[in-house]
Amino acid sequence: MARRPTPPGTPERTGVGHVVDLVRHAIPPLHPAGLPFVAAPLAVAVLGGKRKWVRRTGLAAAAACAAFFRHPHRVPPNRPGVVVAPADGEVALVDTAVPPAELGLGDQPLPRVSIFLSVLDVHVQRTPVSGVVRTVLHQPGQFRSADLPEASSVNERNSMVLETPDGSRIVVVQIAGLLARRIVCEAQVGDVLTIGDTYGLIRFGSRVDTYFPLGTELLVQPGQRTIGGESVLAVLASTADA
Repeated sequence: MARRPTPPGTPERTGVGHVVDLVRHAIPPLHPAGLPFVAAPLAVAVLGGKRKWVRRTGLAAAAACAAFFRHPHRVPPNRPGVVVAPADGEVALVDTAVPPAELGLGDQPLPRVSIFLSVLDVHVQRTPVSGVVRTVLHQPGQFRSADLPEASSVNERNSMVLETPDGSRIVVVQIAGLLARRIVCEAQVGDVLTIGDTYGLIRFGSRVDTYFPLGTELLVQPGQRTIGGESVLAVLASTADA
């Protein structure tokens, strides 16, 4: 991984400080929601005393939880009108579908990209566009495997509607899966979010659907891997036609 350039006027760090900087760049920070999940097995490891299997199990569990709740730094593109992936994972569907009924957006099918997150993927969600949060709704439901097409309509989910400065509306839906029994959405109606901002988290295996306005140019295909906050999923029609 390339080392980030030192900002102008900043003295180069050497010795221990330099090593610390390298470690910070190489190891992603932990999302705050993961702190209890890491602390608990660490406590077990410490209290395990002389029992090696207890210490090893506790340390292994803590490392696994730290990896799951990792929150890497991302740099979104600055190209106007792009919609970035709200999550890391694999593109499962590129199609048209009616947005969640509870949003009251009508029955017109809209372009949609579904991203499936395995337990090995980063599980924080990032804002796909800059804009104002117009709606946030939680819908109870089932916990079917998130890679099934019907998961979009029957599984528990949290939907957010974002309105861009030019009036385009993007819908992003966090969908629970077989193991994902907890959806966290920190965004609230009226919040002004910037593209790439972290706004939520799903644990432990899930799916995120993004719905676009009619006429949006989709740029991904099923099977592609996405990097949340960086991979470009689409270009909005108002920009593509400019």
